[in-house]
Amino acid sequence: MVDRTDEQILLKFDEAYRKLRGEIASVIVGQDTVIEELLTALFVGGHCLLVGVPGLAKTLLVSTVARSLNLKFSRIQFTPDLMPSDITGTEVLEEDPATRRRVFRFIEGPVFANVVLADEINRTPPKTQSALLQAMQENQVTAGGNTYGLERPFFVLATQNPIELEGTYPLPEAQLDRFMFHIWIDYPSIAEEVEIVRATTALREVALARVLSAAQVQEIQRIVRRIPVTDAVVEYAVRLAASTRPTREEAPEYVKKWVRWGAGPRASQYLILGAKARAVVRGELSVSESDVRAVAPSVLRHRIVVNFHAESEGVTSDDVVKKLLG
Repeated sequence: MVDRTDEQILLKFDEAYRKLRGEIASVIVGQDTVIEELLTALFVGGHCLLVGVPGLAKTLLVSTVARSLNLKFSRIQFTPDLMPSDITGTEVLEEDPATRRRVFRFIEGPVFANVVLADEINRTPPKTQSALLQAMQENQVTAGGNTYGLERPFFVLATQNPIELEGTYPLPEAQLDRFMFHIWIDYPSIAEEVEIVRATTALREVALARVLSAAQVQEIQRIVRRIPVTDAVVEYAVRLAASTRPTREEAPEYVKKWVRWGAGPRASQYLILGAKARAVVRGELSVSESDVRAVAPSVLRHRIVVNFHAESEGVTSDDVVKKLLG
């Protein structure tokens, strides 16, 4: 349950959140839905997969969020020759000049940050992808038989380019399931693009204020999980996720026709967590079905695998979700 102290914290958070949105808006034009979904995932402790064509400021957006939150940020450019140790870190042999004794010392890799941008994650082979995905799942890395914990909060934002697939290594469904949200970044509107061009072709420097610290983000994450949810809302989320599974009797006929694999139980969990975070972001202490419906597309689109019949008819997982939501 949320007590009076939590309510006071949420009031402070609401003020900080509005300031945070203002700081991000001073650098990023538009993309309001994308920014809200990123912050929603952050306040739950989930990870995001951002998909969009080049030039839509995905890297700038992520770095701006990290700087506004006063969090340590690192960027990993995924390439075919990237090795797992390039992400997690490596052990080096050092010699003590006084004793001449040689010892191994672990040098942390770029994954040791609060916000990690995995740029074009599908450009690197599966063994390197799995090094990052293990860190996402377990919040720790193993090197030389030793386990090293990652700093909290730990937030991975992976990007993919949907138009260049040659020489890529698509993430398997089991690994895609580790991402809370699959966020589609679309082209800006004409008015937004005009503003972008004006801002980026002039001499302009923006100094961002630090709005929330790592400790404050973790505090919000704890409060989000304490927000109560009625049984009716939980059941709605579970039934929504279950309706994507073609083997279930209660699944709609179009799901049985178009879907090969549906969303697993993790989708139900993220629907509720996402709905809780959305309520907090909007300054509310109760979760409704509308909150679940709002986060459903980003939670479900990468967890639904359509079959040949759907592909032949031009039906995508997004189309299935839209039909389920009515």
